[in-house]
Amino acid sequence: MMNQDEKMIEEQPLTLGQPLSDFLLQLEDYTPTIPDAVTTYYLRSSGFEPRDPRLVRLISIAAQKFISDIANDALQHCKMRSTNSSSHSNSKSKQGTKDRRYCLTMEDLTPALAEFGITIKKPHYYV
Repeated sequence: MMNQDEKMIEEQPLTLGQPLSDFLLQLEDYTPTIPDAVTTYYLRSSGFEPRDPRLVRLISIAAQKFISDIANDALQHCKMRSTNSSSHSNSKSKQGTKDRRYCLTMEDLTPALAEFGITIKKPHYYV
């Protein structure tokens, strides 16, 4: 038999903030790739003092997604570049390009970062 408090909880319709509060509860159990200490350090160095650890986790997840998107775009640039270079030279077999390992280079990272509004300029001694 349910008491009156449980009946009131069941009768309440979902509010607009309910999915957000459910998500914040899930953040407490999630461990992001970027540690909370690293995120807290950079937040404090920029002048923001985080009081809620869930907010730190949320920012860590956003940073992880941002880095993941950049790395994925750089991988696509690398694949396109290697496909273009292998199409020019017919000495490579298709099996050799299928088992290829990719290496992140500045040549691939620069256009990927440019898509996110980050420009990289090489120092003069690299020219």
